[in-house]
Amino acid sequence: MTQAEATERAGGAGPREFSEAAKRRIEWLYSRYPVREAALLPVLRLAEEEFGAIDGPAIECVAREMGISPGHVYGVFTFYTHYRREGDGKYVLQVCSTLPCALRGCRDVVHHLEERLGIGPGETTPDGRFTLKKVECLGSCDTAPVVQVNEDYHENLTLEKLDAILDALP
Repeated sequence: MTQAEATERAGGAGPREFSEAAKRRIEWLYSRYPVREAALLPVLRLAEEEFGAIDGPAIECVAREMGISPGHVYGVFTFYTHYRREGDGKYVLQVCSTLPCALRGCRDVVHHLEERLGIGPGETTPDGRFTLKKVECLGSCDTAPVVQVNEDYHENLTLEKLDAILDALP
């Protein structure tokens, strides 16, 4: 069975390849690090931009491009919560749940989001608009509670501020 057949059988869209522009950016990234493997996080970010999310074919593409195993790429990818995953909603709401945020109200934020969106952590709304995630440390302990909506941080949140943020999303 060919790689394309195996990917199709698994329900994927087939092998992925970086665009020529992305390959130039990757080469530039390699020049910024002492060894190629050190560029893995920014190459994953580039794959996310290029393909919309990180899935099996994207992991394989990154591994081929960097000359490392797909297992290694997968291990690094699954360690971090900030990469967009296949099936994530248009807006990924990451709620920091470490102790400083817990002491400053993250449980109330999560509960409010569960009630408002009708989903729990790790779930996506049926319309594909929101994904809710509880994550470890967004690095904003002094401004907790904090929610990251896609790439934007929202700090010192109250439930009213959170509702206003959600209502303002297109």
